[in-house]
Amino acid sequence: MPRRTATMLASLLTLIALLCAGVLIPVPYSEMSPGPTVNTLGDHGGEPVLQISGHETYQNSGHLNMTTVRVTGSQYRMNLIEALYGWLDNDYLVVPHSTLYPDDKSPDELNQETAEEFSQSQESAKVAALRHLHFPVGSRVVVSTVVKASPAEGRLHAGDVIKAVDGTEVKQPGDVAKLVTKHRPGQQVSFRVIPAKEAAAAEKEKRQPTTESTVTLTTAAAPGDKRAIVGIQAGTAHTFPFSINIKLADVGGPSAGLMFALGIVDKLTKGGLTGGKFVAGTGTIDDDGKVGPIGGVEMKTLGARAKGARYFLTPKDNCAAAAKDTPSGLTLVKVDSLDDALAALGKIRTGDSAGLPRCTAR
Repeated sequence: MPRRTATMLASLLTLIALLCAGVLIPVPYSEMSPGPTVNTLGDHGGEPVLQISGHETYQNSGHLNMTTVRVTGSQYRMNLIEALYGWLDNDYLVVPHSTLYPDDKSPDELNQETAEEFSQSQESAKVAALRHLHFPVGSRVVVSTVVKASPAEGRLHAGDVIKAVDGTEVKQPGDVAKLVTKHRPGQQVSFRVIPAKEAAAAEKEKRQPTTESTVTLTTAAAPGDKRAIVGIQAGTAHTFPFSINIKLADVGGPSAGLMFALGIVDKLTKGGLTGGKFVAGTGTIDDDGKVGPIGGVEMKTLGARAKGARYFLTPKDNCAAAAKDTPSGLTLVKVDSLDDALAALGKIRTGDSAGLPRCTAR
């Protein structure tokens, strides 16, 4: 066989071997891509995303779209060729698998975590929106979670309202841990609580709870530092002057908080916020209206523009990443709070786009 032919054959076989290796050998990466975007002012799955009863609402035009990111599953193992394609295509983002799926958490734990974050984002969106509109919002300390095989399992339940610990009134979630850790492991601690079902019924019927109970638990030692614990996480629940439900299935995480809050304000505001414009965005939100950063912002801007958005409300700390490759025709608006977002919408509504605080790549 001529040397040239042999060299070409060897090169071809090497190329085939490399291609096979690229297809067969998994690499420790996952892929992110633009996910669905949903108008918080509209319907999804045949029903309104925001459902408000007990107060007058308004049908306003325009879009306030929340955005999502689609990711490969926890069990999916990307091959080298897929990773290379993702790195070269701006419509995809390739990240280490451990970024999306940490080794110390199971898929079920991650699903539970994102579901809880989504629920909390809805709660904070309601609080921030109603406080902005000067509606009264009540708060109470509750049992958020109960640890399995702990002293509290079966005795305290998620949603129970904690009124006092050892007779001392509880005003903030942190008070609970402080009072429990005054004990030594093996000592008893008493909780005065309103059961979750009674608290929910009283709120629904607009009355004061009538049932309280005292639960006495024997503390256990915390793993590692031997502090006294009972196995609960305390949190804050709120009471609202009227009913607000957010209906959006198959979504997790906290990043829709800002857009939910804006949607609620819009629904309760005559004349609307957008002036009929198509606005999308993202960002976490806390009870005070502070907007926080999220992951996958580059994919969210792509998804928003593909849907038709002209403006994208971008958390301040995500601005630099988003501005590195802004989709054509999309204006990135920098926001750090609910008030910032509402001020920006005012400029968008009146056509003052030159006055918008824009994201830059630095």
